Amino acid sequence: MNYGADGFNVMPPVLPNGLTDFVELVLPRLRRRGLFRSEYEGRALRENLGLRRPAHRAR
Repeated sequence: MNYGADGFNVMPPVLPNGLTDFVELVLPRLRRRGLFRSEYEGRALRENLGLRRPAHRAR
């Protein structure tokens, strides 16, 4: 049986410096490894999650 994680909650110990450190130090490393996106494909959250537009909201 395999065990793993599908996500993480990040709680910086000090705000806003802890968040700034995460964005400036951790995210670039994750991006270099291909583990975090550097751009979003769509303009809306729905598009980035791969969800279809509801029929009543079609363009």
